[in-house]
Amino acid sequence: MLAKGFSVDLRRCQLLGLAGSVVLAAGGESAGALPVRELPSLASGRAALGLVGVYFGVVLLIAAWALLGRVIRGPEPPTPRALLVVLAVWAIPLLLAPPLFSRDVYSYLAQGAMVDAHIDVYTHGPAMLGGPLADEVAPVWRRTATPYGPVFLAVASALSGLTRGEVPAGLFGMRVVALLGVALMAAALPRLARHSGADPAAALWLGALNPLVLLHLVAGAHNDAIMLGLLGAGLVAALGRRPVLGAVLVTLAALVKAPAVLGLAAVVALQVRAGRSMVKSLVTTAIAALATTVAATAAAGTGYGWIAALKTPVSPHNWSPTSLLGRATGDILRGLGSDLAPYALPAWHALGLVLTAVVVAVVWLRRPRVSPVYALGLSLAAVAVLGPAVRPWYALWGLFLIAAGARSASVRHRVAAVTGVLALGVLPSGGPPDSEQLALAVSGGMLALVVLWQAHQASKAPVPGRTA
Repeated sequence: MLAKGFSVDLRRCQLLGLAGSVVLAAGGESAGALPVRELPSLASGRAALGLVGVYFGVVLLIAAWALLGRVIRGPEPPTPRALLVVLAVWAIPLLLAPPLFSRDVYSYLAQGAMVDAHIDVYTHGPAMLGGPLADEVAPVWRRTATPYGPVFLAVASALSGLTRGEVPAGLFGMRVVALLGVALMAAALPRLARHSGADPAAALWLGALNPLVLLHLVAGAHNDAIMLGLLGAGLVAALGRRPVLGAVLVTLAALVKAPAVLGLAAVVALQVRAGRSMVKSLVTTAIAALATTVAATAAAGTGYGWIAALKTPVSPHNWSPTSLLGRATGDILRGLGSDLAPYALPAWHALGLVLTAVVVAVVWLRRPRVSPVYALGLSLAAVAVLGPAVRPWYALWGLFLIAAGARSASVRHRVAAVTGVLALGVLPSGGPPDSEQLALAVSGGMLALVVLWQAHQASKAPVPGRTA
């Protein structure tokens, strides 16, 4: 940790984060989630150097973000406009990098091509499409139906038509779409923060300039960016006494990824706070959501298979608490020779869903003490943590709105600490790590810490000709 006397300002943070993004993007050229024909051998020096570079860049980016948090807490905090400039500067190098930390973007492109080819994505996986694009999808998902809603599939299909199935153009297009989602998030955060009585600059720092946003929504081009952007825009509309528009936008977000449906509770709560009756608010929101669902599904032409596809199986090796406990329980039961071992994982997943419902209910029953935005953030955090699958970018579901609604600096500090850990939790290739890759990643991070420490020491050294 840097000493309290370390001199830091907005420009230094901006340049340090830019350096991190540039090195990260450069390392991704050999260590990222590259097309299969461009993947270097894991044993090659080029891949090793790229992996070291990626983690060197990630640590620099985290350090720049942490220092920016100090600037925001300082006597002359930057304006939201200045922070948006920083976000743009940090994001630009990542726009030109290959996909990082996940191969999901290839699945998105394949699913868009399947819709174009009139293949039912809710019944078949990308293997049914065949060809080079299907080969880019991670093997675990090639025969898995999509869990995404018709709004996202319509976007993916339109992009497939525009790019004619060309992978480089499709990757860039999907990243631009994700960037638009991030832009909506950044635009919504100050308004949501003011409504919740929180600091708009701190909300932008935690909710938009967050390393997880840059690493997974921009560099990884995850469709969570679209979901969160639409969700934020819908909540802003509801704040502006446009509840119907708010319900429409939140429903569109849920038709990208289902967890956003909880945002409808916030739309209702915001109407009640504005003086409307509970019954009228519920009816108005329900009618708007139903009409939007019918219209969007009809326009996408994908049918209602997305409802059944919500049960799409998760990766068997994900890190969610319920999956970890389920696998451990199953191993114990198998060791004891019990026939109940196969039921352990489903039982823990079911318990996780029950606990999620309980947490959400408690949060909303306590809601008069907190803003609807903050209550929604806590609810989405519970969905992410207690669900059957956890990915680092899932943390952004709750984090985005917790950033907007948290009035307490201690809450922001704890969330920031979790962010720093999660930002280091995935290899840039998106694949499972081995011991050699872990050693290279740790080496890159440690090298960055050494460089940061040397810069810190140099800043403390006396300058010739200057009195102390």
